[in-house]
Amino acid sequence: MVMIFRGVSFLLLLPLLWSCEQQQVAPEEPLRTVRTQTVVRDEGVRVRSFSGTARPAIETRLSFRVPGTLVDIPVKVGDQVRRGSLVAALDPADYQLQVREAEAALAEAAARTRNAEAHFERVRALYENNHASLTDLDAARAGAESARAAEAAAAMRVELAQLQLGYTRLRAPLDGEIAAVRVEVNENVAAGAEVVVLTASQFPEVAVALPEALIGAVARGEEVRVSFDAIPGEGFAGVVTEVGVAASHAGATFPVTVRLLAPDRRVRQGMSAEVVFRFAPHQEVARMLVPAAAVGEDQQGRFVFVVEPGPDDTTLVRRRAVEVGALRVEGLEILSGLTPGEQVVTAGVSRIEDGQRVLLAVAEERRP
Repeated sequence: MVMIFRGVSFLLLLPLLWSCEQQQVAPEEPLRTVRTQTVVRDEGVRVRSFSGTARPAIETRLSFRVPGTLVDIPVKVGDQVRRGSLVAALDPADYQLQVREAEAALAEAAARTRNAEAHFERVRALYENNHASLTDLDAARAGAESARAAEAAAAMRVELAQLQLGYTRLRAPLDGEIAAVRVEVNENVAAGAEVVVLTASQFPEVAVALPEALIGAVARGEEVRVSFDAIPGEGFAGVVTEVGVAASHAGATFPVTVRLLAPDRRVRQGMSAEVVFRFAPHQEVARMLVPAAAVGEDQQGRFVFVVEPGPDDTTLVRRRAVEVGALRVEGLEILSGLTPGEQVVTAGVSRIEDGQRVLLAVAEERRP
């Protein structure tokens, strides 16, 4: 009888033992992976970059003021020149003849002046002795004055001829570099025709075009950052020197000129550049922005899940009530409930619960 009771008891215990064993070996539910983003304070500053082209601060197209035949051009592209140095010269023969002709005309005018003044002195002496009439005196005086005026005009013609002779030698108006030479020796050059392009690039400039939506936020004296494709890995400080007031013909963009604050001979005309502008906020209040998908809403209000360290090197998510503001292009504005540096879940908010353990994907950092 006792043996039968023991057998029945053993049979009754078998399901209990099997159930406990099943509970011990049952696999744990896998942790859900969530994507997070670090919350940073957005001061409202917006960074925008625009493409531009380097150009010299001063570009002068030199030309002769008189026509002639080019007989000398002692410079070539890339040469550095000093102010006053010779750049090109015309054949001066014709202009030298004009100077001598003007000087001869001046000598003739001076002789006529001396003769007219001597005649006036003789007539005045006769008039004082009552041997000449007042009409004769006035005529002699007018003749002397006319001769002096003719001599002055002849002197100015000499000066003009000498100036034209000087114009046959083209000199650099400032220190710089020869960017282009447009003519060759023995060419007949017209007055005003471009001969040489001189650039002064100690502080190069960059020309960019800004859209009408941003041109009002740019002002002269604003500091910017400039980089060049040909000089990788380096940035240059610049300042806005010119802001256009009329749109270009190519579209609704306005020209803006940026000058580098330090000279650099590596920057050459025509190089591609990128200019970075920092636009101030329209309001003074700083705010935090998160992706709209990070904010959930239920009967208790709007909330986010903040990532916190849990026990045994685990990661937990905690529900946090937040007050939201306007929805902007950059994200949803958070007015209260978050602190810069915290991490919020940005995907799968509806599939997690307060206090749940999770795995973290690579955190993203939002930048203003």
